[in-house]
This record gives sequence, structure tokens and C-alpha cells, in this order.
Amino acid sequence: MNTVTDYLTALDAPQREIGEKLRPVIDAALPDATGAMWHGHPTWSLDERPGQRPVCLLKAYPSYVTFGLWRGQEVADPSGRLTPAARQMAAVKLRTVDEVDPALFADWLRQAYELETR
Repeated sequence: MNTVTDYLTALDAPQREIGEKLRPVIDAALPDATGAMWHGHPTWSLDERPGQRPVCLLKAYPSYVTFGLWRGQEVADPSGRLTPAARQMAAVKLRTVDEVDPALFADWLRQAYELETR
């Protein structure tokens, strides 16, 4: 897959719907970021080279989509939905499109962006 659009289009319906709802939230919250394929899944980075200064990612699995933040463990999350992952990352597993909360995710993205641009 060459582009984020190709990746999302190729997903089965539940995962595709989640990705299609998340993508505009990510793009709006990270206007200076570049969305590109890196290690087989979409990643938004603050450098035009994929994976350089990454902020977030989407990764589809058979029954869910992971929305992850590279410095997510530093993001304030009163909802408690972010789960710590490797290193300083944190993520949320989304099984249905209804689990996407645009306002909450935009806040996480705003915080993640600020962490990367300080």
C-alpha cells in the first residue's frame, strides 16, 4: 500500500469506517503533520520523512483499530481510555466507529503536538 488512502480503502467495513472517521480528526488537529505509510500502517509525523518526529498512528487488526500516540503517556487523559504501550506510547483500541470521540481525540492530538513542538 502506497498511501494512507490506499490503506484505509483496503480495510474491511468496520475498520475502514473507524479510519475514515479518525482521519479528518487527525488532519484537522495536526495541520503541520504529514500522513504517510511507515512500517505498514499510517503514521502522522512533523517531518515530511515518514517516522521522523511521529505524533500518531492508526493500525488495523482483524477486530479493531489501534489509534496510538507516540508520547501518549505524557498526555492528560481524564477519560482513562488511553492504555500505556511500549516506551512512552499510549493507545486506544477501537472496535466500532461509535467509539471514536472526535473532541476527546482532538484534545489528545493537540497535547501530543505540543509535546513534539516544545
